[in-house]
Amino acid sequence: MYHIRGVVLPDGEERDVWISEGRITFDPVEGARTLDGAFVLPGLVDAHCHPGIGPDGPTTLDEARAQALRDRDAGTLLIRDCGLPLDVRPLQRQDDLPRIIRSGRHLALPKRYLPGFAIELAHPDELPAAVAGQAADGDGWVKLVGDWIDRSVGDLAPLWPDDVLAEAIQVAHDAGARVTAHVFGEDALPGLIEAGIDCLEHGTGLSHDQLTELADRGVALVPTLINIDNFPAIADSAVRYPTYAAHMRSLHAGVNDLVGAAVDAGVAVYAGSDAGGMVEHGRLVDEVEALHKAGMTKEQALASASWAAREWLGADGIGEGASADLLVFDEDPREDLSVLRRPRHIVLRGNLID
Repeated sequence: MYHIRGVVLPDGEERDVWISEGRITFDPVEGARTLDGAFVLPGLVDAHCHPGIGPDGPTTLDEARAQALRDRDAGTLLIRDCGLPLDVRPLQRQDDLPRIIRSGRHLALPKRYLPGFAIELAHPDELPAAVAGQAADGDGWVKLVGDWIDRSVGDLAPLWPDDVLAEAIQVAHDAGARVTAHVFGEDALPGLIEAGIDCLEHGTGLSHDQLTELADRGVALVPTLINIDNFPAIADSAVRYPTYAAHMRSLHAGVNDLVGAAVDAGVAVYAGSDAGGMVEHGRLVDEVEALHKAGMTKEQALASASWAAREWLGADGIGEGASADLLVFDEDPREDLSVLRRPRHIVLRGNLID
């Protein structure tokens, strides 16, 4: 049992918060231990994270656990996995790990994504049935690979015909699931948006008109800026495909303008580190700071990785009866985002993480 008195975000009111049996209450709890700290924040959310992917590809479950612990110790208490090559349901049952919302396996075509990660369908027409399977197996999300390099043309290209996309996304919606898609370039975007996609990952090829359409349709964007920083290195390694390399450099050059334009257009933008592979786990705060530098206010960037992301994903914030997943700080993270690197206390499921 714990007691905290501090400014509770996002409301900004100073109040008393008690924790009992893993839940938040605003009614006094006798015998509760008081925790020091002045600001109370709903636990951070990494909306694009891969506990189960490492620099050399798929990991073991033990390695995935270590990755999730690294994220937790940096303040991430909720993860949307955004596509994994292994079943992490055993990790969901471990109370010392962040909550994980599973998106199941990536869906792609042969040789059109990173090897070993995706379910590779023999033909695009198999996508609706595969989406139905992932919708039934996941936690309300399905992950598509929307574009990837097509070596026959030497550049990024869409994977799916528009009519197949529309049918597949409708299948997911009928099953109560949302669909997100990896997409770097421009050509796959019209089909994904028109088909009713719910979220775009990266989205570096989005135009201003498409941002307006995303806002009108309620489509979210997770830019993963700290992974986009790897585009120049990817281009440098693609000497056999000069068109693709030039394209990746161009997309990288425009990404900061994209984020500011997305915010101005009213698009819901959320923080995702894309940890796993080329990005180390535990770097979500780097992404929050990058979003601020790219055009979000400090409070918008903070919300994108905390209370706003929790509401989007249907997770608890700080309220009566909510799960006690929160961070306590000595200073106000709305004024200085680097404060996020220095939590006084991390509380997960009502347990104090030492």
